[in-house]
Amino acid sequence: MAHHYPLQLNWTGNTLEGSYTRNATVTTDGKHPLSVSSAPEYAGDPTRWNPEDLLGSALSTCHMLTFLALCSKAKVEVVGYEDHAEAVLDTIDKVTRVTEIHLRPVIRVTRGTSMAKVVELFEKAHKYCFVANSITSKAVMAPRVVEV
Repeated sequence: MAHHYPLQLNWTGNTLEGSYTRNATVTTDGKHPLSVSSAPEYAGDPTRWNPEDLLGSALSTCHMLTFLALCSKAKVEVVGYEDHAEAVLDTIDKVTRVTEIHLRPVIRVTRGTSMAKVVELFEKAHKYCFVANSITSKAVMAPRVVEV
């Protein structure tokens, strides 16, 4: 059964102005509005989320949530997760696209946890992550597991 996640994107401005605004707002019922723009390299507001930020954060968040679900099911105790993700925008053969998304989480586990099992579940999460299954850019992952 399909699930639907409607949103509304609102922009007003004038594209005939040389420096028209790239700023817009994304809204959906029951959630805080999200201020978006293009990346600064494309005349956007650097204080707002841009599509590249959002794609990277979507993969990072989805992968984390899938990983945590797998750990819970496998009875692996994870007590912290801090990802340092990065989306890479590049132009290849005259086509600009997000070519890679790097996931570099620090995964905090309790002493005595099998590091190999944590890495196995982290890698397995990619197979089940909805966003990873929806994009064609290469997802590069480099987890760092830390005992606390």
